[in-house]
Amino acid sequence: MRTILLDTQIALWILADSPRLPKHIRTVSPQEGFCWIFHQASLWEIQIKYSLGKLPLPDRPETYLPSAIRDAGFQKSPIEDDGIYFLAKLPNHHSDPFDRLLIAHAILHAWEVATTDSQWEGYPVRIFRG
Repeated sequence: MRTILLDTQIALWILADSPRLPKHIRTVSPQEGFCWIFHQASLWEIQIKYSLGKLPLPDRPETYLPSAIRDAGFQKSPIEDDGIYFLAKLPNHHSDPFDRLLIAHAILHAWEVATTDSQWEGYPVRIFRG
């Protein structure tokens, strides 16, 4: 089974069935053999952006996300201390703290990542290409 960590934007596009979702992700997401990871750092990022009025959602995050995540078949992963400490070892290719935390966890767990953010390519992570 391939384990793929979802960048927050990719997760939101999957949940919204957005046409912006890259085809290589759209075509494999319902197939068996893939474990899609929705990270707690993404939940944190979504809540903050929603609270600031920068992220429209169909309902409040605490109402919308639990069932949407479950219905999408995502597996949840928590923020781990080791991931936080690993941030000190990451080069500063990317300034977004949420992405950096996702990257740290992806490296520690050897997960592939689903992202369209080219800044992730500066890190030793495998970008999911299908």
